[in-house]
Amino acid sequence: MSIRHGLLALLERGPRYGSQLRTEFESRTGSTWPLNVGQVYTTLNRLERDGMVAQGGEDAAGHTLYAITDSGRAELRTWFEKPVDRTSPARDELAIKLAMAVGAPGVDIRDVIQSQRRHTVKAMQDYTRLKARALLAVEGGGARERDDVAWLLVLEQLIFQTEAEARWLDHCESRLIRLSATAATAAAAGSPVTAPAGPTAPSTPTAPTAPAVSNTPAAPAASGAPAGPGSPAS
Repeated sequence: MSIRHGLLALLERGPRYGSQLRTEFESRTGSTWPLNVGQVYTTLNRLERDGMVAQGGEDAAGHTLYAITDSGRAELRTWFEKPVDRTSPARDELAIKLAMAVGAPGVDIRDVIQSQRRHTVKAMQDYTRLKARALLAVEGGGARERDDVAWLLVLEQLIFQTEAEARWLDHCESRLIRLSATAATAAAAGSPVTAPAGPTAPSTPTAPTAPAVSNTPAAPAASGAPAGPGSPAS
């Protein structure tokens, strides 16, 4: 997440002071990525050092105001126009956890998957409820409409992300079942069991067969809870 570019985008609307920028940043993103004042001022100092913002006097309450410079506007335009780089993905704790759980002594990786799936489905339901509230706010209009629309977009990204995570967890469980069945088949035939090379899927086992695993996460039954998110409304 680029805090510096987020602050530049807010400063393009006019001079702001540190805590004001923090409040507006969190309002725009629904506090999904909360900031503290120290982070804001540290970032402002770096932006000032790089010539992208400049101090522009004080407001009536004595707060130091910061204003975006021409260099800052050029940096912001470049950020908006340039795609987010996915060639070096950020570390994903869940992917690392599952990778380390494979073959770890005393760890049943399927228990790890089941625990994460329950958490992921609950998060998906929570985001769906928040989305319904955000939609009502957007449809009602008002002075905060721009922030409400921004928060709705963030929520829909979170819903898509958790849906994808739930599908991936189902895939991981299915993969483990197939690998276990393949190992059992090889052992029964007296063949040496070898690990599959790289990400190539093993051949389909002939026996024994494993129970089918649904690729659609089932939301836990809960009174009043939504059945699960559909496609985010346009």
